[in-house]
Amino acid sequence: MHNQGTPRYDGPRELAQSLTPFARVSACAAVWNQEGLRADAEYRDLGLAAVTNGRIGAKHIRALKPFTDATGWHWHDMTAHYLYVLRGSVTFRFAGVEGNVTLNAGDDLSQPAGVPHNVIWRSDDLEVIEINEPAVYGTWDLAEPPAPWK
Repeated sequence: MHNQGTPRYDGPRELAQSLTPFARVSACAAVWNQEGLRADAEYRDLGLAAVTNGRIGAKHIRALKPFTDATGWHWHDMTAHYLYVLRGSVTFRFAGVEGNVTLNAGDDLSQPAGVPHNVIWRSDDLEVIEINEPAVYGTWDLAEPPAPWK
């Protein structure tokens, strides 16, 4: 689709004047680690934090062990939080949302940023892409479930 309106900035640009750097992350050179929120999963940084100066983070997350317990109610101080399921399934509960929210391979979700949630189930083969703003954020546990889950 071509836009006939006014562009947001002067362009086209030379590579040296681009708004973000050129960066390629090769799957064969991927580094997986367990430095995320969950001990039953491993994480791969997809490089967006580095090229956006921390504005956006993206990671590939995959299950390592069977899911034994819900994560518990928690929230993140993000301004945006997106999830895309590559493989498997995951079930959430969200504050203010009635019923379980289940995502399957090919489904995506804009998680309401800052809203408490609880992962109550996931398949043993779960793989997701998570995109968040900002790249670095905090996570806080709730002492009790929020409505309507009290």
